[in-house]
Amino acid sequence: MIALLIAAGVSMGVSLIGTRALVPWLRDRGVGQPIRLDGPEGHYIKAGTPTMGGGVIVVGAVAGYLVSHLRAETIVTRSGIVLLLAIVAASAVGLVDDWIKVSRERNLGLNKSAKIVGLLGVAIGFAILAMYWAQTSPVIALTRADLPGITLGKVAWVIWAAVLVIATANAVNLTDGLDGLASGSAAIGFSAFVIIGYWIFRHPASYDVSHALDLAIVAAAMTGACIGFLWWNAPPARIFMGDTGSLAIGTAFAGLALLLETHLLLPIIGALYVLETLSVILQVGSYRIFGRRVFRMAPIHHHFELVGWPETTVLIRMWIINGICVAFALGAFYADFIGLDTSAIANPLVVGALL
Repeated sequence: MIALLIAAGVSMGVSLIGTRALVPWLRDRGVGQPIRLDGPEGHYIKAGTPTMGGGVIVVGAVAGYLVSHLRAETIVTRSGIVLLLAIVAASAVGLVDDWIKVSRERNLGLNKSAKIVGLLGVAIGFAILAMYWAQTSPVIALTRADLPGITLGKVAWVIWAAVLVIATANAVNLTDGLDGLASGSAAIGFSAFVIIGYWIFRHPASYDVSHALDLAIVAAAMTGACIGFLWWNAPPARIFMGDTGSLAIGTAFAGLALLLETHLLLPIIGALYVLETLSVILQVGSYRIFGRRVFRMAPIHHHFELVGWPETTVLIRMWIINGICVAFALGAFYADFIGLDTSAIANPLVVGALL
């Protein structure tokens, strides 16, 4: 527990102070966010706001993780290292994307192919290291390895893990369109993984995850870093995280779910990201097939802005939705735990009822 508090506290402090120092440094060098011309008119005033602040989230998380391991009782694990490497690598892909946007003064960075190739390299590298170096179980799980008990071959698991990483990274990237939306929702989601990781660590007989505490420390570090950044990213934002932060956050979420064997809980913990992604898919699909749009604008947070909701109203209501879904996911996780003796939770019908 002490290691978790150290990781969260140090990462929050580094992120809070680092972001405060980064804002004027970026502003003095003209590193500002270009705004899409077809977006809500209220966003035009945000043009030029310093961006690439997500780098501080990553630096803060790494610092929190390292400081927490200065205690002799806290052991660095392969799972923790693999996850941190993936977070840093995804952030680097986002940094390149953001730099192209800023340097060319347009809201388009890497082209789709280059961005996918970059993320694919990160995702496959993470999946291979997780499977063959960190010795992760090749399963698809809800709350533990034998629920629902879908075992894959190692190669199939690597493919599944890579897909999950890319999908989650892009989902968080789509959500990062309002001041504080991605950073605030991420802090809530990472908090859930802190609880899950620590719970698994405290009940080793019920779970087959050997590095749960170290993964909980990574989640705590990401939680603190997101909170520290949110102080300056809350509306009206003084800095944006950019793809530098959103891709790192999405990769962290997917990595935690995969390594803690809670793959199928991820869509519930990250329900807000699923909603945002589905709104884009529906919008694009409807326009291409029927020539009509479902929403005034996608992702869906822009739709609510265009129907007259103030930005802060959209933000807070989406945080509420996210919090409810996270609470529901934790409830499902705990319901499985208390049902271990009777095995009732293992019944697919019970699992379906919980979800």
